[in-house]
Amino acid sequence: MRGCLIPLILAGISTKRRPRCFGKFERARNPEDCRHQPIQSGQKPTVGTCDSATMTAGIDRTNRSAIDNSSMLSVVVPVFNEEGSVSEVVRRLLEIPFNLEIIIVNDGSTDGTAAILEELARAESRIQLVHQKNSGKTAALKAGFALTRGDVVIVQDADLEYDPGEIIHVVRPIFSGHADVVYGSRFLVRREARVLYFYHYVANRVLTLFSNTLTNLNMTDIETGYKAFRGDIIRSMNIESRGFGIEIEVTAKVAKLKVPIYEVPISYYGRTYLEGKKIGFSDGLFALWYILRFNLFCSLPQSFKQIPKAVERCQDDYSSRPGSYL
Repeated sequence: MRGCLIPLILAGISTKRRPRCFGKFERARNPEDCRHQPIQSGQKPTVGTCDSATMTAGIDRTNRSAIDNSSMLSVVVPVFNEEGSVSEVVRRLLEIPFNLEIIIVNDGSTDGTAAILEELARAESRIQLVHQKNSGKTAALKAGFALTRGDVVIVQDADLEYDPGEIIHVVRPIFSGHADVVYGSRFLVRREARVLYFYHYVANRVLTLFSNTLTNLNMTDIETGYKAFRGDIIRSMNIESRGFGIEIEVTAKVAKLKVPIYEVPISYYGRTYLEGKKIGFSDGLFALWYILRFNLFCSLPQSFKQIPKAVERCQDDYSSRPGSYL
């Protein structure tokens, strides 16, 4: 009798899954079926429909996801002294087949970056340029997030360590309705990655492990530069850290929301310090403090100006279902 009960108990546990609440982006019934959903003549493509007729030319078949052409992607680009690479970054961003806006925040550059950005902004209406005094990456991103209008918001560094052509991979789980937040991981199976500093690798692993211990997430790369969010989530967040602390802060705060978070593999074309890499040892020490601060001493109401409505519905659903976290 006892042996018969065990399979039934296990079957019951396996069915207790966390409910999915995605707001605007509804999940397709079966991701593999989306390639076979025909579009009738004159029918407007909608989220959850992945037939080739709905997708912009240039996206290969494996990249086709449920993206409504009316949805907007906002790319926030913090820039400091990147005159050698920022033009190429912007050129590649403009090639992305999305309804796109690019928010560039010049963080007090002292080289020729400002002049290059002014020229780019004059030539392209999809670019919005902001100049501010040098205040660090976190301050630049905070200013940029506040200006976004997109359904999905992603960060793009201006140094070409991350390939803008891979943004399609990073944002796809959000547009297809599977995720609310996506991180591009340099430590999953990668396409290409430059071999660089062992100490940086160890530091990233230690910080990620420490963060995971407090968030109870199984992230592989919290310090990645590629982070994508549903727009209402990142615009509602109270951002308080400085320097490069935003990487830690947003991870701790989205973990409090209990929303679906995904990781996808990305390439990484890292730079040496001679080539312009800016993060240093002191940033690692601050990161340890920020992990403690934003996980242990910052509540959910303190983390957000207001909780996104879709998230509130999710949390209400969780609380009404005993055992739903199993």
